[in-house]
Amino acid sequence: MDMISGLRARAAEKHRDLHPDVASAFSLDGRTAVVTGAATVIGRQASVIYAGAGARVVLADTAKDALEETAALIDDALVIPTEVTQKAEVDELARQAIRATGRIDAWANVAGLTGTARALDAEEEDLDAMLVINLKGAFWGCAAAARVMVAAGRGSIINVASDAGHCAVQPLAIDGLAMASALQLTRTVAAELGPKGVRVNLVAAGPFDTAAAGQNPADPERSVNEIERASVVTAGRFGRLSGGAADSLTVAWSMLFLAADASHLMTGQILKPCGGVFASS
Repeated sequence: MDMISGLRARAAEKHRDLHPDVASAFSLDGRTAVVTGAATVIGRQASVIYAGAGARVVLADTAKDALEETAALIDDALVIPTEVTQKAEVDELARQAIRATGRIDAWANVAGLTGTARALDAEEEDLDAMLVINLKGAFWGCAAAARVMVAAGRGSIINVASDAGHCAVQPLAIDGLAMASALQLTRTVAAELGPKGVRVNLVAAGPFDTAAAGQNPADPERSVNEIERASVVTAGRFGRLSGGAADSLTVAWSMLFLAADASHLMTGQILKPCGGVFASS
């Protein structure tokens, strides 16, 4: 046997199954998880991970075809097309989840928009689009989830935003406003629901190099965001959202932690899978 084969054999001998206590801490077996924005990268990855942890997953989004693509990756997913800016539709999402599964244990508000816009040249439609979906979507999601969870005396709400709510960096005037509001919403609802057994936390993700960030004509391989902000990212680069990138999976793993019993003492908190952004935070 050569040296490499010998090392592999010894590694295999030492392999142990995951300790039952660890498995239990991260298990969602028998639980129901609702995910808005489930047609997009992070929402899709979180949905798949929740299902892998044992949850019955309820998928919500307005992009019906992409939502079905997410459902195809999961056994027994429930698909409910939903416009999260409409209270009636979000309330109906909760009702259908309860009718189908009898419970809601985790609710992830992922649906939202991000993009670059400076206060100097932003248009009214830019402000309206960003604030409506990011603020109303998270607010109505928290409210619908809270009514179900308070009645059950348990549950975890996970809001997902970008790190722009913590860092005063251009050109993110609108994005920063929306994301800072998500942080305050998380803390306020956590204080309201904590005594009732319901936890509320925020995953502040990114920065990610995405098409939404815009392209610099002088350097089309790098986004405007990356050029202006890379110097404040400790990891030295932006995360990637393409395909099954491990960077965005880190966000989904953070969402699993907050949905599971492993984080049972965490509420009103922020997890920042953001590469170590430190500007003005």
